[in-house]
Amino acid sequence: MLTQTRTAARLAALLLAATTATGLVACTSSETSGGGGPTSSEALATVTSPVAHTPAQGTGSLGLPCGEQEFLARFTTRQKLAQMLNVGVTGEADARRVIEQEQIGGFFVTSWADPSFLASGRVAAVAAESEVPVMVTIDEEGGRVSRAKHVIGASPSARELARTRTAEEVYDIARQRGAALRELGITVDFAPVVDVTDQPDNAVIGDRAFGANPDVVTEYAGAYARGLRDAGVLPVLKHFPGHGRATGDSHVEGVTTPPLPELLGHDLVPFRSLIGTGAAVMVGHLTVPGLTEPGTPSSLSPATMSLLRSGVGYGAAPFDGLIFTDDLGSMRAVTDLFDITESVLRSLQAGADIALWISTDRVTDVLDVLEGAVASGELPMSQVDASVVRIGKAKGLVDC
Repeated sequence: MLTQTRTAARLAALLLAATTATGLVACTSSETSGGGGPTSSEALATVTSPVAHTPAQGTGSLGLPCGEQEFLARFTTRQKLAQMLNVGVTGEADARRVIEQEQIGGFFVTSWADPSFLASGRVAAVAAESEVPVMVTIDEEGGRVSRAKHVIGASPSARELARTRTAEEVYDIARQRGAALRELGITVDFAPVVDVTDQPDNAVIGDRAFGANPDVVTEYAGAYARGLRDAGVLPVLKHFPGHGRATGDSHVEGVTTPPLPELLGHDLVPFRSLIGTGAAVMVGHLTVPGLTEPGTPSSLSPATMSLLRSGVGYGAAPFDGLIFTDDLGSMRAVTDLFDITESVLRSLQAGADIALWISTDRVTDVLDVLEGAVASGELPMSQVDASVVRIGKAKGLVDC
């Protein structure tokens, strides 16, 4: 598997890096505006790899159309599972190592990564060395969560933007910053925050949110997401099903939201409105009375993933975009409960497409556990294939 020459693979990755948002949100046919002007209603084009692949016998568990079967046939089981991981790196050597050793599907540029890795332009070069284009992610919200400000400059917080700018101006800001990120090799931004909150500015969500009014959050977050998307960067709406009114900080403890019925007309409104606009979604580590199973935060909860996927229960359209977890490796709402191998397995069993954590240290251990789970039937191959196809579409590698 994946036996094509590295030269051809690098060409595929470089072509992907040169695309705009049409490749990132492939297969999305129509979009609704999140504020700040209309969006295109034309079908978005896909970008496919120029590398030809011969389907392997016996690997097709889904019987999929439009190139999906051929795409899946490129991978061994372990390589499929590696596509479902996004891990934090400390710099160029760390990123290159995890790509070469485990063919990881994506890496996360952390706040403690060597600043020169991003500033030098080496991110794109390293990502292009992979046989399958790598998804390069970052937390770049503006305000106090801004991992690229040393390169692209600072930006006001979401709350300040909503107070001082129009939605169209916010769209322009996001598009400009997205273009700068794309130039650096970033393909996915874990932004915007669509939580609804009136917390003080310095609270865990606080000024990271656009406000306390669900309609305002929807308008401004939608404009921000559209700006990123139009710049060629995949936006990620977070933190489903809503962190804005949760008790505490999931970085340091388990947190609980109001019961699900109370979220329906408030915290879930922006998700319901923006779910069909070509963005991915990040699921938070939240205990939600009436939704999550006992002892299971939403990032590991089958009920939460089902709510998001189906839309049934909160009035949204079905969602077939990417689902990311929040960080599984350092946030105590999860780490106090499970080892990283167990939390990654549980998140994928629940229905996440991509498990995120902040270090490359345990990647081999995680993949060993995941391979065992597939072999035993604990993690169905059909579910893995469905996630890998979604990832392939987001990378522009599936021609439908």
